[in-house]
Amino acid sequence: MRPAALRALRNARYSALHPRKSALTLNSLRNSTQHWSSLSLGASRRFSSTPTKLENKSPEQLYDGLNEERKWSTPLAKQLGEAIEATGPVPLASYMRMCLTADIGGYYTGAIEEGRDQFGLKGDFVTSPEISQVFGELCGIWYVTEWMAQGRPGKGVELIEVGPGRGTLMDDMLRTIQRFPAMANSIDAIYMVEASPELRVAQKNLLCGEDAPMTESKVGYHSVCKYNALPIVWTETIKSIPITPEKMPFIMAHEFFDALPIHAFELISVPPSQTTTPSPTDASSPSTKTSHPTLQWRELLVSPTPPGSTHTTLNTPPSQSRDTPPPDFQLTRAQAPTRHALYLPESSPRYRALKTPTHTTALIEICPDASLYATDFATRIGGSPTHPKPRPSGAALILDYGPGDGSIPTNSLRGIRRHRRVSPFAEPGLTDLSADVDFAALAEAATRASGGVEVHGPVGQGDFLECMGIRERVEMLVKAVEEGGGEGKAGEGEGRGGVKAAEDVRKAWARLVDRGPNGMGKLYKALAILPENEGRRRPVGFGGDVAA
Repeated sequence: MRPAALRALRNARYSALHPRKSALTLNSLRNSTQHWSSLSLGASRRFSSTPTKLENKSPEQLYDGLNEERKWSTPLAKQLGEAIEATGPVPLASYMRMCLTADIGGYYTGAIEEGRDQFGLKGDFVTSPEISQVFGELCGIWYVTEWMAQGRPGKGVELIEVGPGRGTLMDDMLRTIQRFPAMANSIDAIYMVEASPELRVAQKNLLCGEDAPMTESKVGYHSVCKYNALPIVWTETIKSIPITPEKMPFIMAHEFFDALPIHAFELISVPPSQTTTPSPTDASSPSTKTSHPTLQWRELLVSPTPPGSTHTTLNTPPSQSRDTPPPDFQLTRAQAPTRHALYLPESSPRYRALKTPTHTTALIEICPDASLYATDFATRIGGSPTHPKPRPSGAALILDYGPGDGSIPTNSLRGIRRHRRVSPFAEPGLTDLSADVDFAALAEAATRASGGVEVHGPVGQGDFLECMGIRERVEMLVKAVEEGGGEGKAGEGEGRGGVKAAEDVRKAWARLVDRGPNGMGKLYKALAILPENEGRRRPVGFGGDVAA
């Protein structure tokens, strides 16, 4: 590993949850290695784009017309366009990071539409906790079963959620855990990793009450939960949460990893005697001269579309072009290997296996940030050489969408706005961006980081929820609302008539476990990181039973 890449990994900031402290700058895009760092509809939403070849285009041709006055779809698009004009095309990860977490106009951290809510029917997407309270209840039960299986400690438990949305999932989990007083009393603190000031307030209002004060410290923001008066701490990065060997961390990551920035690469055959020049995005890329055909990874970069472009000239799929302006940006192929192309596709045997004479072309997506988070989770649970933990404890539950067969995601970048697929390069800052999660990469990163953990799954969300008892819980709710009891949290099944309310509860259940081609029960997967136990125990939901 080159020293620069090693330093970048050691000093990496979790930028997907850490908003920039300044406006978009030339270096913030160029030096993306130093900034490696929730949201979907639950349907097969794929973006396909053939990268434009840049090898035969001069900078003057590439940026012809950018100096002319052009109409950008959002203020963030204008900033990105001006920065790219100065730096050259930027990695897809840099584009995603700025679209989602820029201070000015970022989708989560810099909303430019007053009163905008990304979640729910009035927003851009609906997540599983918003569909039914049962989802969060069963997640809470899962942590209770892990607490029981790991000795029922009387103290030291930490609840950590990354990308908590509006706080709905944590609220349902905590309400459920209250029914198990011994575990509820073992919780020392709750940590919410959230970068958006607006979402932090929404979470505080739900979990603590609108009148509850929120104070600020060097660590983050603090308040007191309405459940057991537990302290809640909000941090902008998970690295702000101390790693303590004596603690038992229970970590929740629901529809979080799909929003982390990805890099995209294409494997190409380089003709003999072709000299490649350094990429415009990375002056440190070496020049190479080949005497025979070689396979090289080339990064797919983001550049502005030509001024005056239309959906027709850009070949935007009809399903993505309704009621949206033409995309401001497009994918292009780097002229030479970038720093990311030299390192990331060589970082795993899964990627290296593609670079063989039998594979002359390939497209892959790699998310370094996902590996960093999986490494953090594993370190907290199982310990590591830098954070030794004599007795591994805790658990992480990850629910997201992506391939469950070990394949590497490709062409999965998607944009969602008002519950519809749109181009991920249209209206930056107003469009939700996400990509398939590479569960095999998460498992690889976790087990490499700590010898004290093991990984279970991924399994389909439908299978996981059925094993957790969703059918039985739904029937209990249906019976309660039909009898007018309104069991559960206020609002679900109440005030709508017993028959109609019962029908709504069943429809929500069916949506969560739907195993059809585009169903949430099939597309979404569950993966668990647990203390290593030499195969003696499988967790509930993954083929195991509740420990006695």
